[in-house]
Parts: sequence; C-alpha cells; structure tokens
Amino acid sequence: MADQRRAHAPADAVHWLGERRREAEKNFLKGSRQHNEELASAGRIFLEFIQGFWSLHTIGHCVTVFGSARFPEGHRYYELARALGKRLAEEGGGLSVGCNIQLPEEQQPNPYLDRFVEFDHFFVRKVMLVK
Repeated sequence: MADQRRAHAPADAVHWLGERRREAEKNFLKGSRQHNEELASAGRIFLEFIQGFWSLHTIGHCVTVFGSARFPEGHRYYELARALGKRLAEEGGGLSVGCNIQLPEEQQPNPYLDRFVEFDHFFVRKVMLVK
C-alpha cells in the first residue's frame, strides 16, 4: 500500500507555489503575457521537473505501467496492468510507482502502488513516465 500519498487537491486549491490552480491554468491559456509572467510560468514548470526527477531518484529502482483511469478495477486490462506492474517490480527488486496527474474529477492513485508522484502538467508527467 502506498506510504507517500498526497490528498487530491481541488481545482481551486492554492498551488504549491502560491497561485490558485484555476487562475494559473486560465492565465497560461490566455496567450502571450508579460515577460515576467512567462518567466514565472517557466520557473514553475522547471521546478515541477526538478521535483519529479528528485522524487523518482529517491525511490530507486521502480516501475510504472502506462494505464488508463477509464478502466475500472476488475476490468481485464486493469487487472493485467496491475499484475504486470507487480511482477516487474518483484523481479527487478523495485517498487510499483504511479506518476499521476492532478485532475478535478479523476485520476486517483490506485491502491496497489507502493508510492506515487503527482504532477500538474501532462507533458511533465509524460517525461517522468519515460524516465
């Protein structure tokens, strides 16, 4: 069972760098902004990469299986992914680790993970899944 769980934050919760999540998303999608706002955004994204690399580094040997939040527990594909992740982690002497994205309605870490790392940006998560 996971020992590094974080509570799922609501969309209007304060972001880990102080900006409200909804506001940050809206501001990012508005298009071109002032130079200092773009630089602050790039800084937050860079720090998310650093946090991801550091989190995975401190875990050591691990495996994550690309899955989907669309398959419920008990579904054939869900069970196959769970069994594969468990077997790979056992054979490699590592842990089963989830790389989750914070979404308002879904994508909760499954209970079979040893640990998980949570991300705000899809592209940062994709890089970490490959890592």
